[in-house]
Amino acid sequence: MKLWQGRFNQNSAKNADIFNESLSVDKQLYMHDIIASVAHAKMLGTCDIISMEDSNLICDTLMEILKDIQDNKLKIKDAEDIHSFVENELINRIGSVGKMLHTARSRNDQVATDLRLYTKDSILNVCTNIRNLIARLLEISESTITNIMPGYTHLRKAQPITVAQYFNAYSEMFLRDLERFADTLKRTDVMPLGSGALAGTSFPIDRRMTAELLSFGEISQNALDAVSDRDFVAEYIFAAALTMSHLSRFCEDLMLFSTEEFGFIDIADSYTTGSSIMPQKKNLDIFELIRGKCGRVYGDLTTILTVIKGLPLAYNKDLQEDKEALFDAEDTVLSCLTIFNEVLSHLLLDTKKMRTAANGGNATATDVANYLVEKGMPFRDAYEITGRIVQYCIEEDKSLLSMSFDEFASFSDLFEEDILSAVKVNTSVNERRSIGGSSRAAVRDNIRSITRRLNKLFKG
Repeated sequence: MKLWQGRFNQNSAKNADIFNESLSVDKQLYMHDIIASVAHAKMLGTCDIISMEDSNLICDTLMEILKDIQDNKLKIKDAEDIHSFVENELINRIGSVGKMLHTARSRNDQVATDLRLYTKDSILNVCTNIRNLIARLLEISESTITNIMPGYTHLRKAQPITVAQYFNAYSEMFLRDLERFADTLKRTDVMPLGSGALAGTSFPIDRRMTAELLSFGEISQNALDAVSDRDFVAEYIFAAALTMSHLSRFCEDLMLFSTEEFGFIDIADSYTTGSSIMPQKKNLDIFELIRGKCGRVYGDLTTILTVIKGLPLAYNKDLQEDKEALFDAEDTVLSCLTIFNEVLSHLLLDTKKMRTAANGGNATATDVANYLVEKGMPFRDAYEITGRIVQYCIEEDKSLLSMSFDEFASFSDLFEEDILSAVKVNTSVNERRSIGGSSRAAVRDNIRSITRRLNKLFKG
């Protein structure tokens, strides 16, 4: 039975039913639809809108329906959407009493409520996975505070950094993702139930009671807005898209660092694949898939933004298209976070190769310039002299580390013997004591800061 069929003289065309249906997508909301309906029925009974006897019967039967679905005894099928399916099944079981459930409720506020309940749960699930990832990164950072690697800009060696600082950088990215999801939760945690179709209801309902039963922190204040608001869906997918972008960047780094040209990392064979024709190949297909799936979530974001961009108030059928984008973004980001965290647990670091690479490329040139500045030379002059020293090293096939004091002194009489220590990577790294810098003390502070901020957010 269609919930809206009373006004029509003709049955809807079969092709129209097929085009209109959303059960194939929104059946995923069955638990949240039933939970919201139970809360609504309890409120109706408490407020004497229906009898407590009928309210209890409706609630008990709804919970039986939920159990039957979860136990695979009841298949979700043969309905326009999940809301119709649940209500029709309720009526099939208890007759006309089941028809009372929709009192003081529209499918418009029902859909919006179900989707907010679902999204709240999904946010907590995603946040748990991001927390697990950050916790793993912090473990790696704790174990690599004393290890040194090259830092890069423009994919060229820039300055030496600690390995821990590198992994902390991604912890910071994922921490921002966690904060974004937490912020999204605030605006998702608003109950639209009781808004009716768009104008509220004349029944003496108690929206605060319903909100408390459903653990909503706030109640929507404008019925027109409440039934048509999908900002929270767009925010969720935006947060997911940025999380995917950070995973994609991380995967790109790790793929580069795993190549023979770098040799900084390796991944356990169980998380790699081979080639059908080249026996020597060991491919990081999981990282490539994550990088590719990032674009998928970008597409979901474009979808929801396009759906909501020109909708007149209040509810419109266009909003049926919100769920596929949300569910796809959720599935994608959760699967990628889960597998990435697993692979990270099988990450092997070659810290010797990292340190060897950090010693190359005259990566401590900035330290030479800074040395001269500390001796009183203006930075631009120091920069120019250091550039000539680097050019000398290139021409003579030398490095800053292999230069003698006399060679340094030939460029400026400000150089003293301690310049030979200043150009070492250990010195370079540990001199950078500023907040967020590469020194061991700064990196330890960064780890403590990440841990502190992490503990203020979701605890999973």
